[in-house]
Amino acid sequence: MMNKLIKRYDYVDNLKDYVNSDFVKVYIGIRRSGKTSLMYNIIDEIKSMGVKEENIIFISFESREYAHIDSCEQLDEVVYSKTDNLEGKVYLFFDEIQQVKGWEKSINSYRVSIDSDIYITGSNSKLLSGELATLLTGRYLTINVYPFSFKEFLQYKNEIEGMELTKDTISELYDDYFNFGGMPGILSLGSDEFKKLALKDIYNSILFEDVVSRFKINNIDLLQRFVRYMISSTGEIFSSKSIKNYLKSNNIYTSQDTLLKYNQYLNQSFFISKCKCFELKGRKEMKILGKYYLTDHGFHHALIEDNMLKVTKILENIVYVELLRRGYKINIGRHPDNTEVDFVCEKSGKYKYIQVSYRLTSEKTLNREITPLLRISDKFESILITTENHDFSKEGVKHINIIDFLCGDEV
Repeated sequence: MMNKLIKRYDYVDNLKDYVNSDFVKVYIGIRRSGKTSLMYNIIDEIKSMGVKEENIIFISFESREYAHIDSCEQLDEVVYSKTDNLEGKVYLFFDEIQQVKGWEKSINSYRVSIDSDIYITGSNSKLLSGELATLLTGRYLTINVYPFSFKEFLQYKNEIEGMELTKDTISELYDDYFNFGGMPGILSLGSDEFKKLALKDIYNSILFEDVVSRFKINNIDLLQRFVRYMISSTGEIFSSKSIKNYLKSNNIYTSQDTLLKYNQYLNQSFFISKCKCFELKGRKEMKILGKYYLTDHGFHHALIEDNMLKVTKILENIVYVELLRRGYKINIGRHPDNTEVDFVCEKSGKYKYIQVSYRLTSEKTLNREITPLLRISDKFESILITTENHDFSKEGVKHINIIDFLCGDEV
């Protein structure tokens, strides 16, 4: 039974210019981030335009009805039989299409031979790296789908659960969001223990369906240890050599090449996201390896003990993914002496510089956080985000409370 849905306005509103266009709309993101529900949002939008229900065909390859389809030939048979006698434009929705071999040719043939508007979802970043990209050069639109933002989290609590959003309840709900993240499937669960169990279940489905099965991994124990290491070192510079030495200290031996492949697989499944280092003085990406953040920070709380020792890194994680949602290209900023600005954000040629700190315990802490921002010579905006309500704005650096940041439309 489908959970009650909220309308994900940021995605639906941004799509309106592309409905009925020749572009294939491709929604990619981590498993269970709400891509299927978003398809239903779009279907509702299309129905509101007067499109007849029979002209909308939704095929989920995770449903029992279509689980037998594993080749493009079988898919073609189903699609052409469903569209043969329809009049007018047909709206085709394919959920988790990467499970069908040769699906790229089918999608391209529907675009050419059927008067159609096509939408597909997938849980792998390489979905468009092969034949479809060649077949559809300039004819597809990629949309990254993330777990619920805090604003969507509040929208769900208000519209679905009927909660009144006062200042106090928003503060309480932020604590829940901070601990468990925004994976849509856990929002209706009552106890913290159930939420942890649900996140572990989602983690296992990503690990086994999108990594182990897809990439034919045999040493599952090594992979699991690697993933836990990556989760526990969220927001820290990645080093396969350090991980190799850590495993070696536990009498586990492997190659750096294997660990780099595991890292690549987790990236492709959207479980983690890489933030590269950026040289502030020369305005160019650095060759050193960057930091990694979780696509949903809730996995940290569910899978790692002593979670609260990493509160600043979790806060960084929340800010990082929110900036991705808002369309920024993000890097870590480095001065020549290796002091850092947490996030260098660029959009349309304009920059914002952001530092994230859980709490400012003293004037010394405040100065330590803003000094890397003050050393930047250009006139773009510099921002400090913390959990505190007191305004710590200083010397042109704007201070924002994390809840205000997450509830606002812009940084």
